[in-house]
Amino acid sequence: MAPKTVVQNLEFRTGRERHYNRSGAVAWIVSHSLRYPLFPLAALIASIINNFSYSEIQVMIGRAFGVITTPGWDLQALYGVVAFIIVLAVGQGVFGLVRNYAIEFMAQRIERDARDELYGSLLGKSLTFHGRRRIGDVMARATNDVHQLNTMFSPGVMLLIDSGMGLVAPFVLVAVLDWRLLIVPLVFVVLLFLTVWDYARRLGPVSAAEREQFGVMNSDLEEDISGVEIVKSNVREKTSWEKFRDQARRYRDFYLKQGIVQSKYFPMLAFTLCWALAFLHGLWLYGQKLIGLGELVSFLGLMGAFRFPTFISLYSFQLVQMGIAGARRILHLLTAKTELDENPGGTARPIRGAVEFKNVGFSYGDKPSLADVSFRVEPGETVAIVGKTGSGKSTITRLLNRVYDATAGSILVDGVDVREWSIGSLRSQIASIEQDVFLFSRSIRENIAFGSPGVSRQRVEEVARAACAHDFIMEFKDGYETVIGERGVTLSGGQKQRIAIARAFLTDPRILVLDDSTSAIDSRTEDEIQKAMRRISRERTTFIITHRLSQIRWASRVLVLERGRVAASGAHEELLKASPEYARIFMRR
Repeated sequence: MAPKTVVQNLEFRTGRERHYNRSGAVAWIVSHSLRYPLFPLAALIASIINNFSYSEIQVMIGRAFGVITTPGWDLQALYGVVAFIIVLAVGQGVFGLVRNYAIEFMAQRIERDARDELYGSLLGKSLTFHGRRRIGDVMARATNDVHQLNTMFSPGVMLLIDSGMGLVAPFVLVAVLDWRLLIVPLVFVVLLFLTVWDYARRLGPVSAAEREQFGVMNSDLEEDISGVEIVKSNVREKTSWEKFRDQARRYRDFYLKQGIVQSKYFPMLAFTLCWALAFLHGLWLYGQKLIGLGELVSFLGLMGAFRFPTFISLYSFQLVQMGIAGARRILHLLTAKTELDENPGGTARPIRGAVEFKNVGFSYGDKPSLADVSFRVEPGETVAIVGKTGSGKSTITRLLNRVYDATAGSILVDGVDVREWSIGSLRSQIASIEQDVFLFSRSIRENIAFGSPGVSRQRVEEVARAACAHDFIMEFKDGYETVIGERGVTLSGGQKQRIAIARAFLTDPRILVLDDSTSAIDSRTEDEIQKAMRRISRERTTFIITHRLSQIRWASRVLVLERGRVAASGAHEELLKASPEYARIFMRR
């Protein structure tokens, strides 16, 4: 049967996606393991040989007792038994290594594949999806839960396979010794399956809850560390510590519940009772002269071989349950629906820059943001967008490059609906510079060249000079190779904005969006940057979201938004006279 796959829209695809069965956690894990069929097969064969070798050693020990209790026994016969035991022991060790290597190799491959699949899926999700997720929980799933798949296989599944063969091999050899000896082993196997089933049933919910609580705890930790400046400035260290301690205590409590379940591990009790019964049954058969002393010793040795699979299932089932619980959390992210599609077969060509909104509406959930917005911008035109906070200014630009999709109406770029464009082609020709700049914990050069891989150092310096960033960059000891802190924490707000402006200059976009992009820059530097912006905006369409009169004046047209609607449109001087809303904006300044 072909694997059941979930067809989803994605904003990005790596081009190397594989179709795994996502109908359930176990099916998904199995479909991953089937990529490497030779390794589980090798592990199974090696485990069979390993366990039969160990069980046969118990039989040979009993045979040695039979030899030395036979009147006039031959020393050479004993040497032969010992030699065979040595061969079996060597074989057991060698095939044990083969089993371990096969499972460990497969475990590492599955962890790698699952991490690749999840990361590719996360990159392909829309911003709406990511906006609903807590970063700490996503990170917990992408790191800890994925690693649980590794430990689930090695040693979890490896021990389960070994446990299974550890039951089969002694059982078969007991039957070969004398079928009458099978009564107690048969009772034990039935009791083992019943008690292990009950153990797994009680352990499963605890393992799932433990993984969920780890995600919650990790999310709170990530938020407090990311917002440590706010925590400290508001003197909330103690509150944050107490909150984290409470989450850690809950996580600990789930471990305690897991320990309580493990403490009531009845399979070991069943084994101990059955071992005693086997000893009594074997003595009875020996007393009836139905079996010899050597067979009795072999039987007891084979019954003792049941101890390892019984004991180790306590540990292996825990690892498997944790792995399945982690897989469910991973699968929840993989199968989550996302609103946008990469549309790889869509329009992909150079953009001229004509933009038209036709009766566009948009809502963030149940909260309306835009309603019946219509306007047209010609290629090369510079349009300023002004309005009160929450009037929908930034939403317009986010709909343009399909960060979100309009819920009503249509948005056209060069006469083509943005939903008909290849999202990669569309976004690569639209650059946005926002007030809240995100920089990576990499060198300044890498941050500037982020959207233009392979660009020369000379070109990076050119755009840095145009963005008035070159001088402050060269003040650093390592210049352009200076590694900045996470999110650019080692830079001032103005420095971060200038690096972001340089990055936008470097991509040479056909449509440029400036969302209050010079808010943290002094007036003198702003004038210099604006001159550079004017130079690069002459041949491209530019949207400016600002209340700064100096920027609005060089716009060819101004759109005034009020409560998600276009209240007025025209040149600055015209709107001061014709639009009361526009006039009020500048009267308050």
